Amino acid sequence: MNNSELKAKAIQIRMDLLRMIHGARTGHTGGSLSNTDILTALYYRIMRIDSARPKWDERDRFIASKGHSVESLWCILADLGFFPKEELATFSQFGTRLIGHPNNKVPGIEMNTGALGHGLAISVGMALSAKRDGKAYRVYCLMGDGEQAEGSVWEAAMAGAHYGLDNLVGIVDRNRLQISGSTEEVMGLDPLDEKWAAFGWNVISLDGNDIDELVAALERVPAIPGKPTLIMANTVKGKGVSFAENVPHWHHHVPSDEELAKALAELTEAAERLKQQEGQVR
Repeated sequence: MNNSELKAKAIQIRMDLLRMIHGARTGHTGGSLSNTDILTALYYRIMRIDSARPKWDERDRFIASKGHSVESLWCILADLGFFPKEELATFSQFGTRLIGHPNNKVPGIEMNTGALGHGLAISVGMALSAKRDGKAYRVYCLMGDGEQAEGSVWEAAMAGAHYGLDNLVGIVDRNRLQISGSTEEVMGLDPLDEKWAAFGWNVISLDGNDIDELVAALERVPAIPGKPTLIMANTVKGKGVSFAENVPHWHHHVPSDEELAKALAELTEAAERLKQQEGQVR
């Protein structure tokens, strides 16, 4: 997909996840909206994956360390054909595979995750295995910023740099909000980019809701041979829905019928604006 198609796809995924959360009456809405552009860039442009061969040995690996924001990931995997899109209607229902965190019983999921702070350590192990086995695949790990308060993140960061894992990409969804409020009030993290650099990572700070910036940065990996890459993706929690943006309450808020209709209308309007802009460019 080109960048314009990726932007349109991200709007579609946001609409899909809102409908899914509304139907299930549960879900982590704000964080899924904030990470949608990141996952869209990865899954539709950057990563080498094949839905017909989910266990293909040379596939790139993705670990959702912030596993609670799984809704965007479920919608993308369904859209790509890893499982039937109709199954999204079973999200968080009794007996479903599509639970509120990644579940490796579902094709396309590498590991069960969501106990925050563990995803990067898993990713380091996978990337180290690839190096030692002479494999070309890369490992991408999406972390939350609240998760950066976990000590295990920094143990894994130290190991990733020590072993020179330039096939490893960590991505921090830096939306600055967690369930109990601002990350800086709960546990101050800044200067977070400087901390990652001090641990030996090549840090790229960008707008994590800008597809153009995300693709440009991810296509440069590894920008520095012998160093793992950390994408500091500065995002907006609730991105794409004006009344949800930067509102802590939307961390685990289920939209009402009225809120869903309003959100879908905003996203539909955004899709139309994108079409008009592309028409003017052409």
